[in-house]
Amino acid sequence: MPGVLPDGETVPVDGSLPATATTAVGARGFGVYVHVPFCASRCGYCDFNTYTAAELGGGASREGYADTVLAELALASRVLGDSPPPRVDAVFVGGGTPTLLPADDLARILDGIDRTWGLAADAEVTTEANPESVTPESLKLLRAAGYTRISLGMQSASPGVLAILDRKHSAGRATAAALEARDAGFEHVNLDLIYGTPGERAEDFAASLDQVVAAGVDHVSAYALIVEDGTRLAARMRRGELPYPSDDVAADRYLAADAALDAAGLSWYEVSNWARTDEARCRHNLLYWTGADWWGLGPGAHSHVGGVRWWNVKHPSAYAQRLAAGASPGLAREVLTADEAHMEDVMLRLRLASGLPLAVLDAAGRAGAERALAGGLLAAPEYAAGRAVLTLRGRLLADAVVRDLLP
Repeated sequence: MPGVLPDGETVPVDGSLPATATTAVGARGFGVYVHVPFCASRCGYCDFNTYTAAELGGGASREGYADTVLAELALASRVLGDSPPPRVDAVFVGGGTPTLLPADDLARILDGIDRTWGLAADAEVTTEANPESVTPESLKLLRAAGYTRISLGMQSASPGVLAILDRKHSAGRATAAALEARDAGFEHVNLDLIYGTPGERAEDFAASLDQVVAAGVDHVSAYALIVEDGTRLAARMRRGELPYPSDDVAADRYLAADAALDAAGLSWYEVSNWARTDEARCRHNLLYWTGADWWGLGPGAHSHVGGVRWWNVKHPSAYAQRLAAGASPGLAREVLTADEAHMEDVMLRLRLASGLPLAVLDAAGRAGAERALAGGLLAAPEYAAGRAVLTLRGRLLADAVVRDLLP
């Protein structure tokens, strides 16, 4: 949950939505995101809306957080009223470090979602976790509560890289936690990697990939390091203590990741995500990428229902205070225009292995697609079948391809 929120129009005090937004809630799927903004320490590269105990100040605490989230869930139920989603297809608890909350609190939140809107019989229920924040016992409790998937922040197997990123776990803890999660009965286990950290050698990243493959997980996410203003990492780079990331190095790392993961039986289904089977793909993120509806619970969380997108106040104290007063924690919202919805649809769907129907592009977009095809950025067989699907080279230049397909 990035720390900077956009501008927008005011959210009504009761959180009500335009009638046009609630006519077919969940027709393309419905998810619930729960933001847990607590961390034991702040990583040097992180600008997410998270807080250590020292940063929280008064009026917010981990102890009462589950009740505050459930209060927003009650408000959400009132807002959707007679137009609830037919079911909840996926729940994703992110952060922050959700597993700093007791497993009982995470269980209560999930139970509240089920009681409010009803979990689909095959719902995917994910929690993020830092490797040092879980134990075999806590993992078993989470699995018993109904969590089916866990995403562990590994980032790297190199002690030196972990130190630069200010990660607190040891180099082998992430893969050990992945094995513990599988032993606890989690159906799907993801490991997150970051590549392109200053000082990371090719052999460091190769070792990280080797550990991921050896852990036997069925999903891997790999992202290039982004240096955000206001972070400790950015300050160190401005002072000349560390070099800025290299785009060429990042491209080399991505190619290495794709080759290693493909050889291990994990196929890309989104530019930064690989899965062993279709069932292992992150269904919650697919809801985002395919324009479905979701309600985001928690400070700074974003929601989208029927073409209306809104976001909550950032600080946990302000979030709790608004809900205690019976008001929506929504800070601002925007009603997407047809052009904005089209732009997002192109931008997100093109990142998927399933690609984008060429029929949704206008004449300028089709001309851009032809240029991308000629440049080897779109796959020829899929193009002939009427879809724009990125090649491996196209994935490296995905943002440029998107720009060429849009007005």
